[in-house]
Order: sequence, then structure tokens, then C-alpha cells
Amino acid sequence: MAQKILLTGGAGYIGSHTYIALIEAGYNVVIIDDFSNSKRDVIERLENISGTPVTFYEGSVLDEELLNKIFEKEKIDAVIHFAARKAVGESTEIPLDYFTTNIGGLLTVLNVMRAHGTHRLVFSSSATVYGEPDIAPTPETADRRYENPYGYTKISGEQILEQLSAADECWNFGILRYFNPAGAHPSALIGEDPDGIPNNLMPYIAKVATGELDRLGVFGDDYATPDGTGVRDYIHVCDLATAHVLSLQALFTQGKGHLTNIGTGVGYSVLEMLRAYSAAVGRDLPHQILPRRAGDVPIYLAKADRAKSILGFEARYSLDDMCTTSWAWIEHSQK
Repeated sequence: MAQKILLTGGAGYIGSHTYIALIEAGYNVVIIDDFSNSKRDVIERLENISGTPVTFYEGSVLDEELLNKIFEKEKIDAVIHFAARKAVGESTEIPLDYFTTNIGGLLTVLNVMRAHGTHRLVFSSSATVYGEPDIAPTPETADRRYENPYGYTKISGEQILEQLSAADECWNFGILRYFNPAGAHPSALIGEDPDGIPNNLMPYIAKVATGELDRLGVFGDDYATPDGTGVRDYIHVCDLATAHVLSLQALFTQGKGHLTNIGTGVGYSVLEMLRAYSAAVGRDLPHQILPRRAGDVPIYLAKADRAKSILGFEARYSLDDMCTTSWAWIEHSQK
């Protein structure tokens, strides 16, 4: 019988793509989401892509009673925990909300898992745990440091899992530190759909392409990089979804946990990203060079070899794939 996986925040950007990857890998999947950072029609879109009904519960990971009901009814074998607030800037404005959801939500999930004898969890972490890294590409052994409440919650989450597994060997955790997810599913039925002004580069460029924003602001063109603009490690969201499937499989087969970056180890500058997206759209998109922002680093890349050695993970999609699938999703969602 196929193992049953609970996706917390499974209607979100990364969660929805991981749902499809899990279904394609033969797992049974259950979603819980409160739609605080996702759209209700994602469930129908997932059904259209997969051709099967979605087992779905609406609610918060802070609702221990609801989680207990899900575990009792669905007999969950493992959890992939996405549900969290994720905007760096917002976290500085409402830090208590971030602590409550990101740390409190994780603790609630873990307590319910323990009560039901479920001990495998893949945790959605972030490269933000490196703060401003001293080395690029950045290895998993780099110091953890936080620059904002969001980063603090991700480090806290990692530390909770590390201490829990050290205290009781029955727990197995996969901790995945994402770099910069981008792109959309090839079906163009699901993709990134942020409210307001996006925090990340690709959805910002996409809003320039649709005319919602006038131009892309490029913060600094005098860094020690090939074209003077900041270089970042972007990974296609479908590759990131695959990494979750591989992490889950490793927890079931290896009997031990792991911590790994999920990136490509290849960097693209802001202007390279802009050119690639312009090519996908079929016209040049406007930009303006602005002064550097405090806290921005010239290069932020993953050292990506551990994911390959532990999980067998290798990225398949290119920058052009990220841009073309993103734009196809944007065009489809505007119809």
C-alpha cells in the first residue's frame, strides 16, 4: 500500500508543485492549508493536472484538534511541512505573528505526529539561515545567523528538529535549505501568485511584463560580478518539488535524517534574469539602475554537491525553462 503523506501548506507555491511530484511518484497525499498565502482554486487546478480528486482539509497547523482528526482518519505515514509565513520584510513588522505561525505551527505538528506514532518529516528551510554568508558557494557547514525574524524562525525550526532527533532516535528529519525557487509547472495551471509587490526577482519581473509595475529596479551595478549586478542561485520549482520526493524517499529507506542545500550551484545576475525573461516574453522589459541596498551581498550560491550525494538530486531545468514556464503560467492565469 502506498504511503500517505501530509502536506502542510500544500496549496502554496512550492507545496502545490510538490503535491504533483508526490502523486506522480505513487504516494497518497493529503493537504492542509488555511489559504492565508494561497488561492482556493489551486485545489481544482491540482485535480486537473493529476486527474484525481485532492484529499484536502481547510485549516491552520496551529489547530491541534484538526490535525489530530486528520491523523486519525488518514493514517499519515510522514509529513512535509511547508506551512509558514515567508516574507522577510513583513517579518520585521509583525514578528510575533511569525514566531507564532512558524515556530508554534511546527511544534503543534510535531506534538500531533508524536501522539500518532509518525516520526518522519521533511522541513521547508531556507538559505536565509546563512544570513550574509562569508563564502560562495555556501556549504551546509557555514555558520547560521539570522538577519530578521523570518530567518530566526527557520534557524529555530532547524534547531528544534536537531535537538529532538538527538534526544530520540525514532525521529528522522529531512531539512532542505532552498535557495531561490522560480518558474511554474509545465501545464501552466499552477505557479507563483504573490499578492502585492513581490519579494522575489522573477515574480517582480513578471509584473513588469504584465504592466502591473513600470520597470524593474536593479539595486547596484558596481558589484564584483561579471555585469556588476548581484548574482543568485535560482532553481526551478519542479526541481525543488523533486528534491522533496527524494528527501522523503531517503527518510523511508535510509533510516536517518539529513540536512542539505537545494540549489543548482550556478549563479545568474539580475540582468541575466531580466534578459532571459525578456526573451520568454518576446520584448525588452524596462529597468532602472538604483543605489545598492543595505545587506545585499554580491553573490549568493548553493554548494550543491551534498544533495546529489545523499539524495541523488540533480536539477534538470535551465534558466530559460524557469522564465518560459513562468510566463506561460502568467499568460494562462490572465485568461
